[in-house]
Amino acid sequence: MGRVIDFLREARGELKKVAWPTRQQVWYSTLVVLFVTFAVSAYLGLVDAVLTGLLRGVVR
Repeated sequence: MGRVIDFLREARGELKKVAWPTRQQVWYSTLVVLFVTFAVSAYLGLVDAVLTGLLRGVVR
């Protein structure tokens, strides 16, 4: 039981050392993730549409 308590004390001490992001940093990071996700999905959708069109032309 002593090892568990020591572990929890050390974990708590390490969490106090963490530089937690501000609310504004989290908001901007979220916007970046959403923008990149949208951009990649649009790119992949475009590539899929082009390749589908090319393959349909080849098969016919």
